[in-house]
Amino acid sequence: MVALGYVYVGAFSNDDTLLEKVLAAANATGEKTWHMPLDEEYKEVLKSAFADMPNIGNRWGGAITASMFLKEFVETTPWVHLDIAGTAWLEESKAFLAKGPSGVPVRTFIRLALDWSS
Repeated sequence: MVALGYVYVGAFSNDDTLLEKVLAAANATGEKTWHMPLDEEYKEVLKSAFADMPNIGNRWGGAITASMFLKEFVETTPWVHLDIAGTAWLEESKAFLAKGPSGVPVRTFIRLALDWSS
């Protein structure tokens, strides 16, 4: 939410091909999604004197550090993490979404499934 507010979903991935499929599905459904970085420098925030790796960083770059945490455990499996914190609940309605729980990114997932074989 710090980086993208209430408008965009942050998309993190270790696989550009998979990410492009997700971004294309999001674009087709009108769910605004933005490719975010997974730079190794963000791992610095996940250092701890008490654990091998904590499951939470700080507020700054929090979505990125959460994705870096996931990245540590998936090894070579292709993955995409969608950070929906800012878009999950709308304080005011939009032309295409009612106030309250938005359901973002359900439309993206449905489109991704329908387009998967393409």
